[in-house]
Amino acid sequence: MSTRTIAKPQAQQPGKGKRRISLPVLLLIIAGVLILTSVVRLITGADGITSTGQMSTALRLAVPIGLAGLGGLWAERAGVVNIGLEGMMILGTWFGAWAGYQWGPWVGIIFGILGGCLGAVLHAVATVTFNVNHIVSGVAINILALGTARYLSKFTFEDAEGGSSKQSPPIDSLGTFDIPGLSSWLDTLNQKHWFLVSDIAGLVGGLVTDLSPLTVIAVALVPASWWILWRTAFGLRLRSCGENPIAAESLGVNVYKYKYLAVIISGGFAGLGGAFLSIVASNVYLDGQTAGRGYIGLAAMIFGNWMPGGLALGAGLFGYTDSLNLRGGTTNVHALILLLAILLVVGAAYLVWKKRYVPAVITAVISAVMFFWYADTNEVPRQLVTAAPYIVTLLVLSFSAQRLRMPKADGMPYRRGQGK
Repeated sequence: MSTRTIAKPQAQQPGKGKRRISLPVLLLIIAGVLILTSVVRLITGADGITSTGQMSTALRLAVPIGLAGLGGLWAERAGVVNIGLEGMMILGTWFGAWAGYQWGPWVGIIFGILGGCLGAVLHAVATVTFNVNHIVSGVAINILALGTARYLSKFTFEDAEGGSSKQSPPIDSLGTFDIPGLSSWLDTLNQKHWFLVSDIAGLVGGLVTDLSPLTVIAVALVPASWWILWRTAFGLRLRSCGENPIAAESLGVNVYKYKYLAVIISGGFAGLGGAFLSIVASNVYLDGQTAGRGYIGLAAMIFGNWMPGGLALGAGLFGYTDSLNLRGGTTNVHALILLLAILLVVGAAYLVWKKRYVPAVITAVISAVMFFWYADTNEVPRQLVTAAPYIVTLLVLSFSAQRLRMPKADGMPYRRGQGK
């Protein structure tokens, strides 16, 4: 408590806070990465790193991660840490598959959301009403959800045709669609393998090809969340509960109500991500299907600095690395080692410009090791490709830790009337 008290005045001093990256600068960074990626593709011949199919797969894999991250964003903006996203996703996969198998995929999606909300209610009761440590409650939710899903599967899927104790019967598909004309034109451009043009065509083409209706809904939820949280009175009150609940209460905000709503909405997003996995991504429920995506979603939220736009970029990054595993990515990952080495050289130059010489030297050494690794090998081990999403998660959190700014009251206990 004393640390927060001392740090608060410093954070309010002009010029002392971390500046956010402006939109023009962010667009320039993205353009620079695209140009470097195109150069690496031409050097290595790994055309798959920006193919339409690769980008389409990456989008499909990014959706559940992004939905889990949105869930974490809503909860933490109201001051509740939600480590239980993984468990809520597990409940979403089971409830979605159970209802989808019996009554169709759209009903399954609704039940998946309700399953995530069920786990969220337990988390809200523990953390908001009884002030249980948020991390302890979240871990308990994860363990409870995993055991509940396995227990229920034995009674519901084991005797069903095409099912087992660890797998549901197949669920009807929601179907997919392309944007008429645009998707085929972009795919044609991508297959010409021109510098930069084909790479942009592959990136955009992946966003308009082989789309599920639920993918479109999930993508739309990102700007919708931004608008609600930053452009409405409801969002202002909710965020005030995560910044200073005592001040919010003094202005007449029912802090308990907003915390409950935020956590339940958070669980709904996570449950929707779980339903996406069992209904859209694979059309069956599988034991262990989430594979830590709830935690990766939380990492995407932190990478995005508790903002929807940054969260979407983080989810896209993790989805892309995950897609390498599904599309025979040993050659592609080998090419990306060269891209990473070049990016590290750029990073070292930036650190020198900032006169941070020790980090610059360390970055340059790592870059040299990456160059040597690329030159000395023709492909990477398959195990590295499988582990790529988790390695990227750790690296991204390590490099982004210096610029993060979480809500001030995130995870802090609160009781009504404590400011009086």
